[in-house]
Amino acid sequence: MIKTPDLIASLASNLTPVRRLRPPMRRATYWLLLAAVVLTLLAISQGLRPDLAQKLQQPAFAVSMAASLLTGILAAIAAFLVSLPDRSRLWLLLPVPALGIWLSNIGYQCLVQWISVGPEGVSLGEAARCFATLVLTSLPLSLSMLVMLRYAAPLRPTAVTLMGSLAVAAITATALSLFHAIDATVMILMWNVGTAVLLVGLGGLFGRRMFRWVAPRTLSPRD
Repeated sequence: MIKTPDLIASLASNLTPVRRLRPPMRRATYWLLLAAVVLTLLAISQGLRPDLAQKLQQPAFAVSMAASLLTGILAAIAAFLVSLPDRSRLWLLLPVPALGIWLSNIGYQCLVQWISVGPEGVSLGEAARCFATLVLTSLPLSLSMLVMLRYAAPLRPTAVTLMGSLAVAAITATALSLFHAIDATVMILMWNVGTAVLLVGLGGLFGRRMFRWVAPRTLSPRD
C-alpha cells in the first residue's frame, strides 16, 4: 500500500496550474464596459430617439430610465459577487431598491399615460425595430455574461443566472428607452417588464444546464 506522503506527492505532481479568477468587481466592470460599447454601437447605427431631450425633462421618464440603468449595473455586480462561494447571498438584494423604483415608475406611467401613441397606432416596422434592438442588446450581453461566469457560477447557478438575466433585461430596457419613441402602456409592459420576466424565468429554469454546457463540471446541489 502506498504511503500517504507518497500519495500526496504523486497527486501533486500531476496537477496543472489553475489561473485565478479576477476580482468580481473587476469582471463586473468589464461586462458593464461591454454593455456601454453595445449601446454606443446601437446609437451610432440606429440613432437616438428624436424626442430624447424633451423626454428627459419629464421626471417620470428620466427616473424610469435611470432606475432601469441602475438596476442593470447593480444586478451585474451582484451576479459576479454571489458567483463566489465565500460571498454572502445578501448581495442578491443589491439591485432590489432600484428595481422597485423602476417597476413602480412603469406602473405610474401606466396610470397617467394610458396611451400616448398617435392615431395611426404602432406600426409593424417600429415594433420590428424594437425587437431587433432587444435582440442586438440582450444576445451579446447574455452570451458574454455566461462565458465570464462559467467557472464560478456553477456553485450557485440559479441565483447567479437570475441576477445576470436581470442585468441584461434592465440594460435592454434602457436601450429601448433611448432608441425608440414608443410610450404606449402595452409596449412599456411588453418590452420592459415582459423582457425582464422572460429572461429571469428562463435563467431560473435553464441556468444549471447552461453553466454545465459552457463549463462542464460537477455542480453543487445547492443553488
